[in-house]
Amino acid sequence: MRDCALGIDTSNYTTSLALVDRQMQVLANIKIPLSVKEGERGLRQSDAVFAHVKNLPLAFEELKKHLEGCTVSAVGVSARPRNQAGSYMPCFLSGVSAANAVTATLGVPLYEWSHQCGHIMAAVLGADALSLLESPFGAFHVSGGTTELVTAKLGERGFDATVVGGSLDLHAGQVIDRIGVMLGLKFPCGAALEALAAENEQKIPRKRVAAEGCYVHLSGLENMAADLYRKTADVRLTAAFVFDYVGASLESMADAFVAEHGDMPLVFGGGVMSSHLLRARLAEGRKAFFAPPALSSDNAVGVAALTARKFFS
Repeated sequence: MRDCALGIDTSNYTTSLALVDRQMQVLANIKIPLSVKEGERGLRQSDAVFAHVKNLPLAFEELKKHLEGCTVSAVGVSARPRNQAGSYMPCFLSGVSAANAVTATLGVPLYEWSHQCGHIMAAVLGADALSLLESPFGAFHVSGGTTELVTAKLGERGFDATVVGGSLDLHAGQVIDRIGVMLGLKFPCGAALEALAAENEQKIPRKRVAAEGCYVHLSGLENMAADLYRKTADVRLTAAFVFDYVGASLESMADAFVAEHGDMPLVFGGGVMSSHLLRARLAEGRKAFFAPPALSSDNAVGVAALTARKFFS
């Protein structure tokens, strides 16, 4: 039988299960998106918890297909957004409840991690860059609920992450979704908005990024994009402008980080980093590491990998 670790993650928009073996091979990556009503820009926490309760049995049913020949030796779960005092979101209680039920039934240990640590580990594993774990590195977590830049060092709680940069107002994924909904796209809007941006043939207006060292302001992007669309009625140009501005903002953060902390490797994770446009832009001239899109967006692979490393080492 093949020993493996089970990971469970119940973020605000995806129910996820994953299996990782002692060789850090991903055996399963199961994800069920949470439904958002047409025209809405997100979910209330109570709705997210209810959706996870409905999705988890379906996810475990899918998991059965991957368990043949495997022994679940340990379980890991995302129990909180970050490794910070007071970090809490009700949606993660759904996963914690399921994880406790599994470990009580199987008689195996349970490890609790943060959602952010899971993202960082998934990005490192997906980029085939486990050697980065030997020393501190910079890590971007860019999603609908977070735009942060941290220094990351492997520790007992996954990663000791110190926030050194990020957005001071709206998050990158949040503003992308707001603009996408404004343009008539279905939430979450990232993939559809990027597809429109890739079709743009017009010159993109350049706006100066609002930056303060490793920190940026993204709230102004929503108004600038809305103004551009009112003036041009061009959805492709508007989409391209949004990705250009987000890309420039992340570049500004990365360059400021290197200037302040030295030429450390940079790992990019989070759902927004599924974007091919952003990845291509940020890879130029940097020690940058990216996970495949499936491991950039919300997933349980990172917490499964942290669990496998902890239990099997």
